[in-house]
Amino acid sequence: MKASAPGKVILFGEHAVVYGRPALAVPVMQVHADADVAATTRSGVWIEAPDIGLRAELHSLPPDHPLGALIRNLCSTLGIDPFPNLEIKITSSIPVASGLGSGAAVSVALSRALSATLNRPLSDDQVNTFAYEIEKLHHGTPSGIDNTVITYARPVFFIKGRPIQIVSVGRPFTILIADTGIAAPTRESVRDVRRMWGADQARWDAVFDEMGSIARTALESMQSGQWEALGDLMNRNHALLQELTVSSPELDRLVESARGSGAVGAKLSGGGRGGNMIALVSPDTAAAVARRLREAGAKSTIITQVA
Repeated sequence: MKASAPGKVILFGEHAVVYGRPALAVPVMQVHADADVAATTRSGVWIEAPDIGLRAELHSLPPDHPLGALIRNLCSTLGIDPFPNLEIKITSSIPVASGLGSGAAVSVALSRALSATLNRPLSDDQVNTFAYEIEKLHHGTPSGIDNTVITYARPVFFIKGRPIQIVSVGRPFTILIADTGIAAPTRESVRDVRRMWGADQARWDAVFDEMGSIARTALESMQSGQWEALGDLMNRNHALLQELTVSSPELDRLVESARGSGAVGAKLSGGGRGGNMIALVSPDTAAAVARRLREAGAKSTIITQVA
Protein backbone atom coordinates (compact mmCIF):
# COMPACT_ATOMS: atom_id res chain seq x y z
CA MET A 1 0.00 0.00 0.00
CA LYS A 2 1.11 3.54 -0.73
CA ALA A 3 0.31 6.78 1.06
CA SER A 4 1.44 10.39 0.81
CA ALA A 5 1.32 13.39 3.13
CA PRO A 6 2.06 17.06 2.35
CA GLY A 7 4.36 19.49 4.05
CA LYS A 8 3.05 22.39 6.09
CA VAL A 9 3.92 25.95 6.94
CA ILE A 10 2.85 27.95 9.98
CA LEU A 11 1.46 31.36 9.07
CA PHE A 12 1.01 32.69 12.61
CA GLY A 13 1.47 31.60 16.19
CA GLU A 14 4.58 29.41 16.26
CA HIS A 15 5.96 28.92 19.79
CA ALA A 16 2.96 30.68 21.36
CA VAL A 17 0.83 27.70 20.33
CA VAL A 18 2.78 25.50 22.75
CA TYR A 19 1.42 27.72 25.55
CA GLY A 20 -2.24 27.50 24.62
CA ARG A 21 -2.47 30.41 22.20
CA PRO A 22 -3.90 29.96 18.69
CA ALA A 23 -1.93 29.34 15.54
CA LEU A 24 -2.73 29.24 11.84
CA ALA A 25 -1.09 26.74 9.50
CA VAL A 26 -1.62 25.61 5.93
CA PRO A 27 -0.57 22.54 3.94
CA VAL A 28 2.13 22.84 1.29
CA MET A 29 1.19 20.38 -1.43
CA GLN A 30 4.29 21.05 -3.56
CA VAL A 31 6.38 18.93 -1.18
CA HIS A 32 5.40 15.61 0.37
CA ALA A 33 6.49 12.43 2.12
CA ASP A 34 5.63 9.07 0.55
CA ALA A 35 5.50 5.61 2.07
CA ASP A 36 5.25 2.30 0.21
CA VAL A 37 4.64 -0.82 2.31
CA ALA A 38 4.43 -4.32 0.85
CA ALA A 39 4.49 -7.90 2.08
CA THR A 40 7.64 -9.88 1.24
CA THR A 41 8.94 -13.41 1.47
CA ARG A 42 12.15 -12.04 3.00
CA SER A 43 12.29 -12.54 6.75
CA GLY A 44 11.94 -9.36 8.84
CA VAL A 45 10.77 -5.79 8.43
CA TRP A 46 13.13 -4.05 6.02
CA ILE A 47 13.19 -0.27 5.90
CA GLU A 48 14.67 1.74 3.06
CA ALA A 49 14.88 5.52 3.31
CA PRO A 50 17.32 6.64 0.61
CA ASP A 51 17.02 10.33 1.52
CA ILE A 52 18.79 9.63 4.83
CA GLY A 53 20.93 6.74 3.62
CA LEU A 54 19.04 4.10 5.58
CA ARG A 55 18.68 0.44 4.61
CA ALA A 56 18.18 -1.74 7.65
CA GLU A 57 16.08 -4.41 9.31
CA LEU A 58 13.77 -3.10 12.04
CA HIS A 59 15.35 -5.03 14.90
CA SER A 60 18.80 -3.64 14.09
CA LEU A 61 17.65 -0.09 14.81
CA PRO A 62 18.05 1.38 18.31
CA PRO A 63 14.84 1.84 20.36
CA ASP A 64 14.87 5.61 19.92
CA HIS A 65 15.27 5.60 16.13
CA PRO A 66 12.30 7.65 14.83
CA LEU A 67 11.28 5.26 12.05
CA GLY A 68 11.83 2.17 14.14
CA ALA A 69 9.87 3.65 17.04
CA LEU A 70 7.00 4.59 14.72
CA ILE A 71 6.71 1.07 13.29
CA ARG A 72 7.00 -0.65 16.67
CA ASN A 73 4.50 1.71 18.31
CA LEU A 74 1.98 1.37 15.50
CA CYS A 75 2.15 -2.41 15.45
CA SER A 76 1.73 -2.42 19.22
CA THR A 77 -1.25 -0.05 18.98
CA LEU A 78 -2.87 -2.26 16.34
CA GLY A 79 -2.16 -5.45 18.31
CA ILE A 80 0.09 -6.91 15.61
CA ASP A 81 2.34 -9.63 17.06
CA PRO A 82 4.49 -11.09 15.67
CA PHE A 83 5.47 -8.60 13.00
CA PRO A 84 4.83 -9.77 9.43
CA ASN A 85 7.55 -9.75 6.80
CA LEU A 86 7.49 -6.32 5.16
CA GLU A 87 9.40 -4.10 2.77
CA ILE A 88 8.99 -0.40 3.62
CA LYS A 89 10.27 2.41 1.45
CA ILE A 90 10.09 6.03 2.52
CA THR A 91 10.95 9.02 0.37
CA SER A 92 10.41 12.71 0.94
CA SER A 93 10.86 15.99 -0.91
CA ILE A 94 10.40 17.95 2.33
CA PRO A 95 13.69 19.39 3.66
CA VAL A 96 14.55 18.04 7.12
CA ALA A 97 14.60 20.46 10.10
CA SER A 98 13.33 23.36 8.02
CA GLY A 99 9.91 24.03 9.55
CA LEU A 100 7.93 22.30 6.82
CA GLY A 101 6.83 19.37 8.95
CA SER A 102 9.04 16.64 7.50
CA GLY A 103 8.82 14.41 10.58
CA ALA A 104 5.05 14.68 10.90
CA ALA A 105 4.56 14.07 7.17
CA VAL A 106 6.59 10.85 7.33
CA SER A 107 4.61 9.77 10.40
CA VAL A 108 1.28 10.41 8.69
CA ALA A 109 2.23 8.77 5.38
CA LEU A 110 3.83 5.72 6.99
CA SER A 111 1.06 5.14 9.55
CA ARG A 112 -1.54 5.24 6.76
CA ALA A 113 0.36 2.90 4.45
CA LEU A 114 1.38 0.50 7.22
CA SER A 115 -2.05 0.27 8.87
CA ALA A 116 -3.72 -0.32 5.49
CA THR A 117 -1.21 -3.07 4.64
CA LEU A 118 -1.93 -4.73 7.98
CA ASN A 119 -5.69 -4.59 7.25
CA ARG A 120 -6.21 -2.17 10.16
CA PRO A 121 -6.73 1.12 8.28
CA LEU A 122 -6.81 4.16 10.54
CA SER A 123 -9.25 7.06 10.29
CA ASP A 124 -7.90 10.59 9.93
CA ASP A 125 -8.60 11.22 13.61
CA GLN A 126 -6.68 8.08 14.58
CA VAL A 127 -3.78 8.98 12.28
CA ASN A 128 -3.64 12.45 13.81
CA THR A 129 -3.61 11.10 17.37
CA PHE A 130 -0.92 8.56 16.57
CA ALA A 131 1.25 11.06 14.67
CA TYR A 132 1.09 13.42 17.64
CA GLU A 133 2.50 10.70 19.90
CA ILE A 134 5.37 10.23 17.46
CA GLU A 135 5.90 14.01 17.34
CA LYS A 136 6.59 13.88 21.07
CA LEU A 137 9.56 11.63 20.35
CA HIS A 138 10.91 14.18 17.86
CA HIS A 139 10.19 17.44 19.65
CA GLY A 140 9.59 16.79 23.34
CA THR A 141 6.63 19.12 23.92
CA PRO A 142 5.08 19.74 20.48
CA SER A 143 1.91 21.77 20.04
CA GLY A 144 0.29 19.22 17.73
CA ILE A 145 -0.23 21.67 14.90
CA ASP A 146 2.16 19.93 12.46
CA ASN A 147 0.46 16.55 12.58
CA THR A 148 -2.99 18.18 12.50
CA VAL A 149 -2.61 20.30 9.38
CA ILE A 150 -0.69 17.52 7.60
CA THR A 151 -3.22 14.82 8.45
CA TYR A 152 -6.22 16.80 7.21
CA ALA A 153 -4.33 18.66 4.42
CA ARG A 154 -6.44 21.77 5.00
CA PRO A 155 -5.79 25.23 6.48
CA VAL A 156 -6.18 24.89 10.24
CA PHE A 157 -6.82 27.26 13.15
CA PHE A 158 -5.42 25.38 16.09
CA ILE A 159 -5.51 25.75 19.86
CA LYS A 160 -3.85 22.97 21.80
CA GLY A 161 -6.37 20.74 23.50
CA ARG A 162 -9.39 22.15 21.67
CA PRO A 163 -11.37 20.86 18.68
CA ILE A 164 -9.74 21.41 15.29
CA GLN A 165 -11.11 24.29 13.23
CA ILE A 166 -10.74 23.86 9.48
CA VAL A 167 -10.45 27.31 7.89
CA SER A 168 -12.45 28.39 4.85
CA VAL A 169 -10.48 30.96 2.87
CA GLY A 170 -12.53 33.85 1.51
CA ARG A 171 -10.11 34.60 -1.36
CA PRO A 172 -7.04 32.62 -2.43
CA PHE A 173 -3.70 34.20 -1.62
CA THR A 174 -0.07 33.40 -2.43
CA ILE A 175 2.71 32.54 0.00
CA LEU A 176 6.38 32.35 -0.92
CA ILE A 177 8.51 30.04 1.22
CA ALA A 178 12.28 30.49 1.27
CA ASP A 179 14.73 28.07 2.90
CA THR A 180 17.81 29.44 4.64
CA GLY A 181 19.49 26.07 4.16
CA ILE A 182 20.28 25.97 7.87
CA ALA A 183 18.95 22.93 9.71
CA ALA A 184 17.13 24.00 12.84
CA PRO A 185 15.67 21.18 14.95
CA THR A 186 12.42 22.36 16.53
CA ARG A 187 13.15 20.56 19.80
CA GLU A 188 16.06 22.89 20.59
CA SER A 189 14.26 26.18 20.04
CA VAL A 190 11.16 24.94 21.89
CA ARG A 191 13.39 23.91 24.81
CA ASP A 192 15.15 27.29 24.91
CA VAL A 193 11.87 29.21 24.82
CA ARG A 194 10.53 27.10 27.67
CA ARG A 195 13.57 27.97 29.76
CA MET A 196 13.03 31.68 29.12
CA TRP A 197 9.34 31.39 29.93
CA GLY A 198 10.09 29.53 33.14
CA ALA A 199 12.44 32.31 34.24
CA ASP A 200 9.98 35.17 33.54
CA GLN A 201 6.48 33.90 32.85
CA ALA A 202 4.74 37.28 33.07
CA ARG A 203 6.93 38.83 30.38
CA TRP A 204 6.66 36.00 27.90
CA ASP A 205 2.98 35.36 28.53
CA ALA A 206 2.36 38.95 27.41
CA VAL A 207 4.29 38.22 24.19
CA PHE A 208 2.34 35.01 23.64
CA ASP A 209 -0.93 36.89 24.24
CA GLU A 210 -0.02 39.38 21.52
CA MET A 211 0.89 36.55 19.14
CA GLY A 212 -2.47 34.95 19.88
CA SER A 213 -4.28 38.19 19.13
CA ILE A 214 -2.44 38.45 15.81
CA ALA A 215 -3.44 34.89 14.91
CA ARG A 216 -7.11 35.58 15.68
CA THR A 217 -7.08 38.74 13.56
CA ALA A 218 -5.39 36.81 10.75
CA LEU A 219 -8.13 34.17 10.90
CA GLU A 220 -10.80 36.83 10.42
CA SER A 221 -8.87 38.35 7.50
CA MET A 222 -8.49 34.96 5.81
CA GLN A 223 -12.13 34.08 6.23
CA SER A 224 -13.33 37.44 4.92
CA GLY A 225 -10.98 37.37 1.94
CA GLN A 226 -8.97 40.40 3.08
CA TRP A 227 -5.64 38.68 2.57
CA GLU A 228 -3.70 41.92 2.09
CA ALA A 229 -4.18 42.61 5.81
CA LEU A 230 -2.04 39.57 6.59
CA GLY A 231 1.12 41.43 5.53
CA ASP A 232 1.23 43.82 8.49
CA LEU A 233 0.30 40.97 10.83
CA MET A 234 3.25 38.95 9.53
CA ASN A 235 5.61 41.86 10.15
CA ARG A 236 4.33 42.29 13.70
CA ASN A 237 4.57 38.56 14.38
CA HIS A 238 8.17 38.46 13.15
CA ALA A 239 9.16 41.28 15.50
CA LEU A 240 7.76 39.29 18.42
CA LEU A 241 9.66 36.18 17.30
CA GLN A 242 12.83 38.26 17.17
CA GLU A 243 12.13 39.35 20.76
CA LEU A 244 11.72 35.67 21.61
CA THR A 245 15.29 35.13 20.24
CA VAL A 246 14.22 32.49 17.72
CA SER A 247 15.11 34.42 14.59
CA SER A 248 18.61 34.51 13.11
CA PRO A 249 20.70 36.84 10.91
CA GLU A 250 19.95 34.66 7.90
CA LEU A 251 16.19 34.71 8.51
CA ASP A 252 16.20 38.46 9.15
CA ARG A 253 18.12 39.08 5.93
CA LEU A 254 15.61 37.12 3.88
CA VAL A 255 12.66 38.79 5.61
CA GLU A 256 14.07 42.26 4.85
CA SER A 257 14.89 41.26 1.26
CA ALA A 258 11.34 40.06 0.72
CA ARG A 259 9.83 43.24 2.10
CA GLY A 260 12.18 45.34 0.03
CA SER A 261 11.37 43.54 -3.22
CA GLY A 262 7.59 43.73 -3.22
CA ALA A 263 6.28 41.35 -0.54
CA VAL A 264 3.28 42.63 1.40
CA GLY A 265 4.76 41.16 4.59
CA ALA A 266 7.24 38.52 5.74
CA LYS A 267 8.26 36.54 8.80
CA LEU A 268 10.08 33.42 9.91
CA SER A 269 7.99 30.26 10.04
CA GLY A 270 8.34 27.32 12.41
CA GLY A 271 10.86 26.82 15.18
CA GLY A 272 13.28 29.46 13.90
CA ARG A 273 17.07 29.74 14.26
CA GLY A 274 17.18 28.64 10.60
CA GLY A 275 14.75 26.75 8.44
CA ASN A 276 12.22 28.79 6.48
CA MET A 277 10.73 32.22 6.21
CA ILE A 278 7.50 33.08 4.44
CA ALA A 279 6.40 36.12 2.47
CA LEU A 280 2.95 37.27 1.42
CA VAL A 281 3.08 38.16 -2.27
CA SER A 282 0.74 38.82 -5.15
CA PRO A 283 0.74 36.34 -8.05
CA ASP A 284 2.31 39.07 -10.21
CA THR A 285 5.27 39.70 -7.87
CA ALA A 286 5.90 36.15 -6.65
CA ALA A 287 8.55 35.22 -9.21
CA ALA A 288 10.49 38.48 -8.79
CA VAL A 289 10.48 38.21 -4.98
CA ALA A 290 11.60 34.56 -5.21
CA ARG A 291 14.49 35.57 -7.48
CA ARG A 292 15.54 38.32 -5.06
CA LEU A 293 15.45 35.91 -2.12
CA ARG A 294 17.71 33.44 -3.92
CA GLU A 295 20.11 36.31 -4.62
CA ALA A 296 19.99 37.13 -0.90
CA GLY A 297 21.03 33.61 0.04
CA ALA A 298 17.91 31.43 0.03
CA LYS A 299 18.81 27.86 -0.92
CA SER A 300 15.39 27.20 -2.45
CA THR A 301 11.97 28.77 -2.77
CA ILE A 302 8.43 27.42 -3.07
CA ILE A 303 5.44 29.40 -4.29
CA THR A 304 2.17 28.03 -2.94
CA GLN A 305 -1.44 29.22 -3.08
CA VAL A 306 -3.67 29.04 -0.03
CA ALA A 307 -7.23 28.38 -1.12
